[in-house]
Amino acid sequence: MARRSSSTIQEELYSTPDDSARDDLDDARLLDLDAEKESPFLRAQKRVPARRSPLPRKTAARLLWALLVVTVAALGAAGAAMLYHYGEHSWRFSLESSDDIEMAGLSSVTRSQVMEVMGGDIGRNVFFISLDQRQKQLERIPWVESVSVMRFAPNRIRIQIQERTPVAFVRVGSKVLLTDAGGTLMDLSSKKKYSFPVIVGVNSAEPISTRAARMKIYDELVRELDSDGANYSKDLSEVDLSDPEDVKVLANDPEGEVLVHLGSSDYLDRFKIYVAHLREWRQQFQKLESVDLRYDRQIIVNPDLRGAEPQPPLSAAAVHAAMSAGVKPAALVSREPTKSTPVMLPKPAPNKPAATKPVASKPAPKTHWHKPAPPVNHAAAKSTPTQTPHAAAPSNAKSPATLQKPSPAVAKGQGTE
Repeated sequence: MARRSSSTIQEELYSTPDDSARDDLDDARLLDLDAEKESPFLRAQKRVPARRSPLPRKTAARLLWALLVVTVAALGAAGAAMLYHYGEHSWRFSLESSDDIEMAGLSSVTRSQVMEVMGGDIGRNVFFISLDQRQKQLERIPWVESVSVMRFAPNRIRIQIQERTPVAFVRVGSKVLLTDAGGTLMDLSSKKKYSFPVIVGVNSAEPISTRAARMKIYDELVRELDSDGANYSKDLSEVDLSDPEDVKVLANDPEGEVLVHLGSSDYLDRFKIYVAHLREWRQQFQKLESVDLRYDRQIIVNPDLRGAEPQPPLSAAAVHAAMSAGVKPAALVSREPTKSTPVMLPKPAPNKPAATKPVASKPAPKTHWHKPAPPVNHAAAKSTPTQTPHAAAPSNAKSPATLQKPSPAVAKGQGTE
């Protein structure tokens, strides 16, 4: 048998009742722990009572956010009201002078024209100036194509202007103006000099759509005349657009301007015929005033111009302003409609010499162009066409000068000689 240790013997000898009771208590606790481990399977858990809020948690959170938003909005509104009141009454935001209005893009538009629109805003609060209204008012200036008006704090206005691009002069009544491709009429600019031809047959009282249609014809004419690099448009003093079916141009020439009828199409081909045969026609006719190239098989020299409308004379101031702007002197002359007998010639084929040539042995009968042949009275010549005797036609009918007589003597009126 194993021998007990001394410590164990002492515990048994000197044990007390309390120790035995303590052991019993520990055993009971162990049993209770075992029972608690098995309690989920043996009995229901004991519920702990909880205190509930009168509002659900989500609803309370939403109300809290709503209250926060309302508070922030109220503070923002109050701040905006205070800021508005300050901006409305503070002197810092008012235009003190015209120096507070900046302008850019001015060339033909003058600063005084802009200030006629913006001058009433001097002394006003910059935030109470209607920018859209000022923009519409500035666009009514003829030279202004587009404009933008911007506001800068604390008290500045900036105006950016895009001006129109002129493409031709226009003779309207007793004045000479400029026009853009859309038919808008503008006053002459004293800062630039142009080399455009003068357009006649345009009325300022007609709608802008009608003028735009005429300018479309002009643009087609210039583009076609300059298409091969010859730049024939620079040789034009005047372009008559009164009849869209018969575009007439006044061509420059050292010996005198010639009115050329180009019709409504094939402007370049017809003008080339004029350029190729101009010298020949001047040798053949003593006075070459106009040429009609509209027809396919014939050319009419000095056609009847009774349908042309006389232009009112220009004043001395208008002539000076027009010449300063670059208008050619030939376009400033007021011409009276002439009445002449046309001479018909066969139309040459393109890029070929003319079918007719002046006959040296039998020249055309001489005709007095500036003075009627004596003994006819000069006053009677204006009212009654001068009867000029001409030689009998020779047997050879190939010469165009013998087909019809040249134009009779006509006083030119206000035209250049």
